[in-house]
Amino acid sequence: MNKSELVDAVAEKAGLSKKDVAGTIDALQDVIGETLAKGDKVALVGFGTFQTSDRKARTGRNPQTGAEIQIAACTVPKFVVGKALKQKVK
Repeated sequence: MNKSELVDAVAEKAGLSKKDVAGTIDALQDVIGETLAKGDKVALVGFGTFQTSDRKARTGRNPQTGAEIQIAACTVPKFVVGKALKQKVK
């Protein structure tokens, strides 16, 4: 399911306009991104938690040449699935 399909499905289920749903999804993405950038997490009980995870610097390999390269440390977004969502998917 892509974003436009998600907008269609949510609009139909909630009885809202597609424009309102699209704006809400965009706002949700912005708020989650801004919150993670601050180092905080977003917990949606039953659905899951958006948080950040730190990756250490490490040595990797260029698959074409086999040469070793240094991969810098970074912070990446992470999603941890909630219990209710996990049970729904089973």
